[in-house]
Amino acid sequence: MTEGEPRAHGYAADKEALVRRLHRIEGQVRGIERMLEEDRYCIDVLTQIAAVNTALESLAFKILDDHVNHCVAGALASGDAAEAETKSKELLAAVHRFARVR
Repeated sequence: MTEGEPRAHGYAADKEALVRRLHRIEGQVRGIERMLEEDRYCIDVLTQIAAVNTALESLAFKILDDHVNHCVAGALASGDAAEAETKSKELLAAVHRFARVR
């Protein structure tokens, strides 16, 4: 990477697949909207909401995994203690956000 070039994120290699997954999730959310407009049964709507939550969580864990294996590992391997500490704190904050959601 050269000066001024944007830094690649951990998910860069999988970006197209991740965007496709987001588009599928977006379609699922639109489907829930249609279900409500069509007065579908409550449990059916809740089932679809749970599916969207699961899909988003799966996507988030994929990005988190990429972050650990690329960004955090790179910071640790760089020998830059300040960068390693920053990335470690970011990781812990992200994990805490996920833990609070539950």
